[in-house]
Amino acid sequence: MNIYVGNISYKSTEDDLGNLFAEFGDVTSVKIITDKFTGRSKGFGFVEMSEETGTKAIEALNGFDHMGRNLKVSPGNPREEK
Repeated sequence: MNIYVGNISYKSTEDDLGNLFAEFGDVTSVKIITDKFTGRSKGFGFVEMSEETGTKAIEALNGFDHMGRNLKVSPGNPREEK
């Protein structure tokens, strides 16, 4: 299951996000989207988990205060290959 995570603190790392979601089950991958020129976080990313644990994580973490920001967590759209 691909999970969209928005309103991520610019100080947050992929490890921070992975550890937060790992409380609900095995995390397959974590990707924080960055600006290709500056390398700075764009404040959103994606986490991949199993369907069952992903649903629990979405319910628990949507609106959760992480590093001073209320996360926006929802099911992500399937990836499209370019």
